[in-house]
Amino acid sequence: MGQSATVQSSIDVFALTRQLVDIESITGNEGPVGDFLLAELSRLGYAARKMPVEGARQNVYATWPGQEHPVVVFSTHMDVVPPFIPSSETENRIYGRGSCDAKGIIAAQIAAAEKLRTEGIHVGLLFVVGEERDSLGAKVANEQSPGSKFLVNGEPTENHIATGSKGALRVELTATGKMAHSAYPELGESAINKLLTALERLRAMELPVNPEIGPTTMNIGLIEGGRAPNVISDSARAQLLYRLVGPSEELKQSITTAVESYAHAEFVLEIPYQKLRSFEDMPTMVAKFTTDIPRLTNWGEPLLIGPGSIHVAHTDGEYIEKKQLLDAVEIYASITRNLLASNH
Repeated sequence: MGQSATVQSSIDVFALTRQLVDIESITGNEGPVGDFLLAELSRLGYAARKMPVEGARQNVYATWPGQEHPVVVFSTHMDVVPPFIPSSETENRIYGRGSCDAKGIIAAQIAAAEKLRTEGIHVGLLFVVGEERDSLGAKVANEQSPGSKFLVNGEPTENHIATGSKGALRVELTATGKMAHSAYPELGESAINKLLTALERLRAMELPVNPEIGPTTMNIGLIEGGRAPNVISDSARAQLLYRLVGPSEELKQSITTAVESYAHAEFVLEIPYQKLRSFEDMPTMVAKFTTDIPRLTNWGEPLLIGPGSIHVAHTDGEYIEKKQLLDAVEIYASITRNLLASNH
């Protein structure tokens, strides 16, 4: 327990991680954790403020007094997926909802900011709401950029720097038919049969591949429809999610063409693929998940890195390795020094 002897700051990164995990902040209920962070950052001497987002939901942004236009900003999200799981710890790990996604990252970023401050280097800290649902906090923050040159976004990458992040395309398929008694199917038109045909066409479709990132993938996440076993269905619906590795226009046209005459395709959410900056001397990875980065374009050139594994995020056994937390403090500080040197 405690923190690395090399981290010269007032932050106990383990204790702060547990304090954050123990504040329930499922998407939509980020108010209390925002209040805590505002108070903690103010206690440390930062000029911290809230960015109103929706109701009691507010982003938190902090800079050192007199340093209102930082070159580098650290950012991640305060919200978590359900259900709430309080913190616990072992010798090597901290458990609980948000421990790696992304409250441990918040703690590491604050500790890194404090470490840099002892060297006379000042970074901004931006903690947003809504990343797990619609990136609403990031969209609001994007209208209030301080003019920063670099955004170091935190997500669980096991402290490997991401060379790219897949995008997302959410598609809703709707099929319509005509109800009839199931004993006389010729009198009706099954919306479910039409939807199944549309889905089979999409499953058979060749998807784009990016040599640097890998293939586009598709998941059929939800299917619903019909009235009763003895009724020919008049409506059916499916929700799909594609993980993008490049531009989406051709893919969207192919989807529309594949399902026409069977179902209507509506594209209800799109987050673009993002190519990211990396460093030659750092281990790299490809983020197959989406982040707030595409919604924070006004905050500077993006980088993506953080402690913890995405493979345990959103699980009932979510955890973060204590060593990775401590290493992240050093890594965030080192990245900042490199970015500032390259900016001269």
